[in-house]
Amino acid sequence: MAAMSVIGIDFGNESCYVAVARAGGIETIANDYSLRSTPSCVAFSGKNRVLGVAAKNQMVTNMKNTVYGFKRLLGRKYNDPQVQRELKSLPFKASQRADGSIGIHVQYLGEEHVFSPEQITAMLFTKLKDTSETALQTAVNDCVISVPSYYTQAERQALLDAARIAGLNVLRLFNETTATALCYGIYKQDLPAPEAPPRNVVFVDCGYATLQVCICAFHKGKLKVLASAADTNLGGRDIDIILAEHFCKDFQSRYRIDPHTSPRAYLRLLAEVEKLKKQMSANSTTLPLNIECFMEEKDVHGDMKRADMEAMCAHLFKRVESTLKQCLVDSKLKAEEIHSVEIAGGSSRVPALKRVIEDVFGRPISTTLNQDEAVARGCALQCAMLSPAVRVREFAVTDIQPYPLKLTWDPSQGEEGEMEVFGHNHPIPFSKMLTFYRSSPFTLTASYSVPSPSYPDNHIGNFVIKNVKPTPEGEASKVKVKVRINLNGILTIASATLVEKREPVQQEKEEEEKVQTQQQNNMDVDQQADKKDKPDQEAQANEPPAPEVSMDKTRRNSDADDGGRGARGSAPSYSSRILSWFSSGEDKEDTKAKKKVSVCTVELPIETNVCGLSQREIDAALEEECKMIAEDRQENERIDARNALEEYVYDLRAKLSDEDQLATFVTESDREALCRTLDETENWLYEEGEECQRQVYVDRLTRLKALGEPIKERRREFEGRGHALEELAGALQLARKGIDNIKASFGKDDKYSHLTEDEIKKVEKAVQEKWSWLEDKRVVLASTPRTQQPPVTVAQIRSEKQALDSIVLPVLNKPKPKVEPPKEEKPKDKTANDQKSNNQNNQGDAHMQNNQPQTEAEKMDVE
Repeated sequence: MAAMSVIGIDFGNESCYVAVARAGGIETIANDYSLRSTPSCVAFSGKNRVLGVAAKNQMVTNMKNTVYGFKRLLGRKYNDPQVQRELKSLPFKASQRADGSIGIHVQYLGEEHVFSPEQITAMLFTKLKDTSETALQTAVNDCVISVPSYYTQAERQALLDAARIAGLNVLRLFNETTATALCYGIYKQDLPAPEAPPRNVVFVDCGYATLQVCICAFHKGKLKVLASAADTNLGGRDIDIILAEHFCKDFQSRYRIDPHTSPRAYLRLLAEVEKLKKQMSANSTTLPLNIECFMEEKDVHGDMKRADMEAMCAHLFKRVESTLKQCLVDSKLKAEEIHSVEIAGGSSRVPALKRVIEDVFGRPISTTLNQDEAVARGCALQCAMLSPAVRVREFAVTDIQPYPLKLTWDPSQGEEGEMEVFGHNHPIPFSKMLTFYRSSPFTLTASYSVPSPSYPDNHIGNFVIKNVKPTPEGEASKVKVKVRINLNGILTIASATLVEKREPVQQEKEEEEKVQTQQQNNMDVDQQADKKDKPDQEAQANEPPAPEVSMDKTRRNSDADDGGRGARGSAPSYSSRILSWFSSGEDKEDTKAKKKVSVCTVELPIETNVCGLSQREIDAALEEECKMIAEDRQENERIDARNALEEYVYDLRAKLSDEDQLATFVTESDREALCRTLDETENWLYEEGEECQRQVYVDRLTRLKALGEPIKERRREFEGRGHALEELAGALQLARKGIDNIKASFGKDDKYSHLTEDEIKKVEKAVQEKWSWLEDKRVVLASTPRTQQPPVTVAQIRSEKQALDSIVLPVLNKPKPKVEPPKEEKPKDKTANDQKSNNQNNQGDAHMQNNQPQTEAEKMDVE
């Protein structure tokens, strides 16, 4: 069992996949329904939450309390145009909260609750984490979660907040197309060497709700994303909606019913047209659509063929073409420079979409990857690379930031008040150092230079650099600010430092005091060393450390998520020089000259105001999630206890009425009484016992088992008794035959001459006793009816056989003692020459065998 597991989560709009990195490779985890995909659905009932497959299965019957499609609500405000479009097609109630965010209303535990999209996402992640821990039989904390490449900082931060509420430690948010590219590249053994031209590969991911495409350059052991593009409102569901609208009009004209007026009927129609769409991907003939009892107790029928669907969705495929061409332009490559085109995502199986891709890039598409699981597998690989728990092949990944980012500030001394820090498709992770001259605290405002086509707000956040003060001369201080895009694609101000010069007079006084202290300490150490006569190394080890003086004018502190990547700057270390001044007694004037050029850097606090939940909000949501997990566990235990009682009632009643089961092992009166008890229990289960506590069901089941288990035990005894009696009888017969053979051989051969008379009598006595016991018990058992507890159990019969074997087998199987051959006596008149010759031969033999293993006695002989 592994001490730690690293997983990758493909968080999709319709379903999720979880993959794990193991010693044998990457494996996709199956859920409690033995399915590899888990629907992105969360449902609520009066007693508990229902997550994943179970939530989707009751979507039609519990519409208003089933939440799905929440991935497209993460990190957005209620008034967002995309949110309003999404909410029109979602059955649950949503409202605007005080801070402008989205509140999702559901009935849970008998009252209305309002949850944020982040909380709903955390519930799904809790389910995925639980599924992983169950499958892997170990705790799961570290993970990498996939994220659409077009996600803005607000959406990425919301996803991180959701993972924190679920108790997951996210090592990285990994762009979905980049995860697919990593899954492709790490298994390729024929990638070009670093000095050769790269292999350019296009990855097209068309999923349930979005289309994403990226172009990557591969070398051996590394990949670099050159460009990416996306259409955020183009996916498989858009085809479903067009087909559903077609059939709505058809049903209105032929059946006089409008599915739009019944949300349940419309959901059923969407599910059926999705099945039809999948059938059309493999079949070009006319295919039927049939829904029984669709609306107003009417059965509806329709049909469609692939050509009709492609004609209705032609405008969607035009949008696919423009997105692909835009990505090719951004990559600055020509179509002939593309090596291959890989597809991923469920909707990429549509034949018309495949044709568009082949037309744009001028080459046939490849299906090297698992189209459904490639993203999850790539995330698991990235998690293994970032986690110390697993060793994997080195593979460097350079991703890009899709939107240009800028910083604005109040200008000073004629400087510009705005700067684009990271341009379109800039590599990440990446850090840049900016220098400002300020006399007081100042604010940097981060935003997108160009509005995101799918997100209405350009603002990212404000960063206040505090504790800035002028120099002693009253001039503006030099402030160095490190701006970074981390592994998650999130802009941060990693550090801010104030660079200040030291005054020579003040510095001389401070350092003279330090020199005196150092010299005094050295003298003390030397005196102790002389007295104790210890090595110089010990005296040096006892010296106090030299004072640290940083003279780095361009200090760069790497943040925690640097991961060894991105730009770094290391300051020259002067502490060793200062230590050498103290130990060698360097000239004072030289020391002053060096002191005059020294500067120091002071870390400045940064107040950050960006999107996302505060720590207090996350703690409150985490506490609420833990309470809901406890409620779910308690309700599941209650349901399991109720189901166990119900199952026992049905099972026992069926067996009591079956002649081949328990009917012959209980009297008629007892059987009727027990059946009445079972009927009463069943009625109670479906009436007042419907919502009882777990312990009530457990107590009822215990009382029923006290009546039913003795009957089952009588049947088990009856079925096992015959075999046990046969085993004992067979053992007695073999023992008796053995005794007869021993008696018959006396005086004829010495085969049994080593057995004593007492041993033979002991065996005869044991056989006689067990045989008598067996005959008596057979008579008693034959006269005992099946409805009574048997006077002799199977365990007792087997115990008697073991007792017989313990007496008989040691005697009958007693080995005959071995007769030692007579020893040859050595002649006493052996001459000294013969002994000498033998000794020489023995030495020669020992010399010949000196390369072979010898026992201890043989070694002693050689010596």
